[in-house]
Amino acid sequence: MHVIGTAGHVDHGKSTLVHALTGIDPDRLREEKERGMTIDLGFAWLALPSGEEVSIVDVPGHERFVKNMLAGVGGIDLALLLVAADEGVMPQTREHLAILDLLGVQRGIVVLTKKDLVDQEWLDLVVADVEETLKGTTLDGVPLMAVSSVTGEGLQELLQALDALLRETPAKRDTGRPRLPVDRVFTIAGFGTVVTGTLIDGVLKTGQEVEVVPQALRSRIRGLQSHKHKVDTAPPGTRVAVNLAGVATEDLSRGDVVTTAGWLRPTSTMDVQLRLLSDAPNILKHNGAGTFHLLAAEVPAKVRLLDQAELEPGQTGWAQVRLQRPIAACKGDSFILRSSSGTIGGGRVVDPYPKRHKRFHGPTLSALESLEQGSPDAVLLRTLEKTELMDVTALVRASGLGAAEAGAALDGLIARGEIIVLGDRGPEPNALLVSSGAWRRIEDTALKALSDYHRQHPLRSGMSKEELRTRLRLQSRASGEAIDLLLSRQTIVEHGPTVRLPEHRVVMNAQQQAESAAILTSLERDPYSPPTLESDPEIVNVLVDQGKVVRVGEGIVFSARAYATMVDRIRAHLADRGKVTVAEVRDMFGTSRKYALALMEYLDQQHVTRRIGDERVPW
Repeated sequence: MHVIGTAGHVDHGKSTLVHALTGIDPDRLREEKERGMTIDLGFAWLALPSGEEVSIVDVPGHERFVKNMLAGVGGIDLALLLVAADEGVMPQTREHLAILDLLGVQRGIVVLTKKDLVDQEWLDLVVADVEETLKGTTLDGVPLMAVSSVTGEGLQELLQALDALLRETPAKRDTGRPRLPVDRVFTIAGFGTVVTGTLIDGVLKTGQEVEVVPQALRSRIRGLQSHKHKVDTAPPGTRVAVNLAGVATEDLSRGDVVTTAGWLRPTSTMDVQLRLLSDAPNILKHNGAGTFHLLAAEVPAKVRLLDQAELEPGQTGWAQVRLQRPIAACKGDSFILRSSSGTIGGGRVVDPYPKRHKRFHGPTLSALESLEQGSPDAVLLRTLEKTELMDVTALVRASGLGAAEAGAALDGLIARGEIIVLGDRGPEPNALLVSSGAWRRIEDTALKALSDYHRQHPLRSGMSKEELRTRLRLQSRASGEAIDLLLSRQTIVEHGPTVRLPEHRVVMNAQQQAESAAILTSLERDPYSPPTLESDPEIVNVLVDQGKVVRVGEGIVFSARAYATMVDRIRAHLADRGKVTVAEVRDMFGTSRKYALALMEYLDQQHVTRRIGDERVPW
């Protein structure tokens, strides 16, 4: 389904034309009917000659209500720019045209209304004026058609032209992340809260759980209507009314966004590319104020210029917009900036969740350029480089790319090693990703940490994994998966509960070797009641790592031969009698309860025995 939007100066016949085409009066407010002008958004629909049903958003033309016009024009596929033949181009004609140009609306028809009030010579002059006005805009070269909503002249030809243009208009993209910018909120007796808008980026279904952003209100869709017909599913591009459960009308307002839960975060700061209109009344200074319009949202804002001291009319620059309150926005969304004197410019959101930037910072400006104009590969890579660590779902969402386009680009980036998947898994939705540059920094941090550790503790086999996780300074899951990837790539080596550099070897000097030999000799003198060692604990650790001694408890170490003998005799006893006590172990080896108890608790830990009351049985 496609959406057509009207635009043009007040009293140039927008609502009259919509009524003539559809039979629906889009002026729904009593004040509108009394004053004979559209104040707020009006909506209608019609079936084109091909049978396609399209929606029409009728917007107000009076300059005082341009903000209402902006709330409805964001989701249109085609614009009808109306110019009254008896008046020609007027101030709001130019402002509405400028808005359509800033929003990038490229399909449209200029409709010269009230044809019945002028002669051909005058009409030709108006046509020439309109064509001159359109030059250099996105609507330059669109068809111009003259009609009369009173006599019906030209209306059928207009419908056929609309049909032809919309057949060439691609359907709205479906990223799987529906957004319904709310342009009306009201209550229907017996149903409750209803919101309307033009659905973009995904599908809504009856019964679906949804969230209203920025308030983070959870709700459920009780029902959907399009063109006053109940529907179960609304595809992208549909004008739709949504009956929401569990939320009150006073909790909602124009500019809110209804979407699926958990992915769309509100933002009050965004990086943008801003173009000032060539006829903007003033230059825009750094930290200049204005009103920021995005989809149906309207909020006061300050504009931090990033690459220029001030922006002159007709110039384009990079800026960071700081909003007075948060709204829902995505990369690629178009916006309009207005001041008290009218529309002054607009552009596109490049990054909806930026950090605060230094002004005139080359790398920042280069990154913004890549995000705006780069290929999908460049957009993904730049988006990831901003935060260094994201899962697949978050990266695709932040990039503003469609799921299929982003997936193909991501596969290529991973294959070329420009993006690394932590944990060495495929790009699953929750897989953690880092850029190759960030991965090199992680590697360098790990290698330096281990190198320093080996230098400080040359007799230790390695650093504990937990300590290395802490040194990496990553979130818990990421640090674990980073270590797994370092191990799988053999950048580091696992040694029991520790990790080390591949080249690290424990080498004792002559004095340390002599001390280790003395330790082994002392343990063998009374193997089952070994002395408490007062040697360098680092040397004892080396003997443990080498398997020459076994530490069964705090300060209790047996020689490997003595330990093996004790384990064999205990197992034989268990095989013969099925159980053993600490006292029996003590007597078996002529040792003290201290050593027997420590040995049996260690065997419990090693799953050789299992304690039941005061006895041990085979594990």
